[in-house]
This record gives sequence, C-alpha cells and structure tokens, in this order.
Amino acid sequence: MFTDIHCHINDEKYIRKADVIEKALQAGADRLICAGYDMASSYAAKELAERFDAVYFTAGIHPDAEREATKENLAALKALCAHEKCVAVGEIGLDYHYLPFDKDGQMRAFAAQVELASEVSLPFVVHSRDCTEDMLAFLRSHAPLLQNGFVMHCFSGSAETAQILLKLGAYISFAGPLTFKNSKNLPQIAALVPEERILTETDSPYLAPHPLRGETNEPANVKYVAEKLAEIRGVTAGQIAAAVRENAKRIFYRMV
Repeated sequence: MFTDIHCHINDEKYIRKADVIEKALQAGADRLICAGYDMASSYAAKELAERFDAVYFTAGIHPDAEREATKENLAALKALCAHEKCVAVGEIGLDYHYLPFDKDGQMRAFAAQVELASEVSLPFVVHSRDCTEDMLAFLRSHAPLLQNGFVMHCFSGSAETAQILLKLGAYISFAGPLTFKNSKNLPQIAALVPEERILTETDSPYLAPHPLRGETNEPANVKYVAEKLAEIRGVTAGQIAAAVRENAKRIFYRMV
C-alpha cells in the first residue's frame, strides 16, 4: 500500500474532497498526510483528518505566508500540534523564488516553528526553494533542535546537498518531478538515498507525474513516484511501498 506523505487535499481545487480521498484509497494509497501551509489550511487539514481515517495532517506556516507567524498564531499552531492526528510541524522553510520576499521574516518564522516542533516533540517538514546555502546554514546552526527528525519535502536539490542533509538526519521525499523525462539529478539521488530515509509524496494538486504532467495532481498518483523509485533502485514497487510505509511510521510516529 502506497503512502503520500505530503498532499494538499485542503486546496480549494478539490471541491469534492471525499471523492479525491476515495480515489486514492482505490488506487492503493492507504495513508495520506494533508499538509498545512498557513493557519486556514492547517485548520482545514485537521478537519479532513478528523473526517477520514486514512488522513493525517501537518500544521505550519509556509515561508510565503511568514507574516502569519505571530505570537498568537504560533500559540494556535501549538494547540493544533496537540491533536492526535497531527504528525508534524509544516510545511515550513525558506523560499527565495518569487520577488519580493522578506528573507529576515522567513528566517524568523522558520526558526520559531522549528523551536515549536522541538518543544512539542514532533518532526518538521521543510519547504526549500532557491535557498540552498541559507537552508543548510540554518539547519546546521539549529542542530540541537533536529532531535525529532525532519523531512525535505519534494526534494529537488543536488546529490551533494542530499548527502549533507542525510548527515543532518533528513528524510528525503520524492514527488512527481522524479518521473519527468527531463529529470537529470533526481534519479541519481534516488539511487543513493538509503532505503530507510526514502519517502514518497505527490504535493498535489501540483507536480503531476509523467504521464499525467500538466493535469491537476491527486494523491492517487503517488504510485507513479513509487514505481519510478523501484525502477531506479532495481526493486519492486511493493518493496518501495513497504519501506516508505515503515519510514513514514518512524518519522511521523503518531501515524498508525
């Protein structure tokens, strides 16, 4: 059974959310983690987790929404983290892709939420885009707060960056881009990441895998990522699915 450790069923693009979840279950995805990216989406993810047995959630403030990381909202995130189906703080991190952005504000929001994750004994899920040097420096400088583990979601960096992250204790999560025909670095990285650190995701509704590229992505499509990983590593999709399930249960320890 496949595991999608990062999807956005809480997105407004999914009008009939129950149908999307049922389709994923029928496709063999038995655990879905719905990721929050601001306060509203974190509450929406919680509500979905309460409605559907197969759904768990993360709560966090994405770097694009860093202004939401107020004292009051951080307290509200802490309360969300106490929920039995909240498995991580996230998605949080740094994103320097779209101008303008507030680097200092992103750093403050990221640091506050990493501290929160440590305080509540949960892992955190990292969003990292066009910020590799700062991201690595941040994680190294916050090494004492990494004791509960962290996930690099939708990893798209270099093999060198992956090796550094693995030494810091990261789990590496692969998404649709691994399956793209023009993907160059990712297959190499997918071959070198230890089996016990691999995760699969869709980041749906974004990044639909080949052969569905350009369509609205869904959690049901996580199987394509697992199948590509299996092809690269010379094992069966079932072996990848089993390994990912065990890894997800280890890092997201509230998931059963």
